[in-house]
Amino acid sequence: MGERATIVNLYRYPVKGLSPEPLDRVTLEKGETFPFDRAFAIENGSADFDPAAPKHFPKIKFLMLMRDERLAKLKTRFDDTTTTLHVALEGRERLAADLTTAEGRTALEGFMADYMKDELRGPPRLVFAPGFSHSDAPAKLVSIINMASIRALEEKIGRKVDPLRFRGNVYVEGLEPFEDHGWVGRRFRIGDAGFKGVHRTVRCAATNVDPVTGARDMEIPATLMRDRGDADLGLYAHVSSPGSIKPGDKLVLED
Repeated sequence: MGERATIVNLYRYPVKGLSPEPLDRVTLEKGETFPFDRAFAIENGSADFDPAAPKHFPKIKFLMLMRDERLAKLKTRFDDTTTTLHVALEGRERLAADLTTAEGRTALEGFMADYMKDELRGPPRLVFAPGFSHSDAPAKLVSIINMASIRALEEKIGRKVDPLRFRGNVYVEGLEPFEDHGWVGRRFRIGDAGFKGVHRTVRCAATNVDPVTGARDMEIPATLMRDRGDADLGLYAHVSSPGSIKPGDKLVLED
């Protein structure tokens, strides 16, 4: 393959279900996700998550785009230094809360209790455990999206498909459509970081939601299933050696 694949965008999602945050560089540690990726999640009417003994729960437990499309209208930004989440709605900041403090968590919970009142099954509860990621995948992995696969999907749907529907960490240009699906078990490098493909990413109804408007306006898993026989698009990978990655870096298969 050589160096024909190039990283075009990097994103993280500090609060599960809320908006993506573009990054101009990421420093990765072995066996870890992007720093603060899905570090926080909002339980919907339950209080099962124990920060002292964190474990993976199905996403149905949390506020999430698959069911709660109004979340897409919130635009968020997270400051690592102050651990502060900024929440904007319709172009105006509505909240700035330090999510590592009781006051900050209470403020975000109060905002969500009001904004998401029709979707809540009980009081919302923000949960966090240092070093834990509330990803859809139980293991700590990085999500890679092949832009050519999205273009192939667009041809089947007959409309533009926003790549952010897939909520990936690393967006790659220069591959054949769905080529990355063959990388399970294979090693590759981006920048000076090493990766190993773990499994394909099975798509759910969250991809049917427009990440800008919050409208549920496509049937992406159904289209993939009809066209390809599965609902997969993208690859989860394990960080096998630490390093820094940035847009413009090349992706190179090692075996």
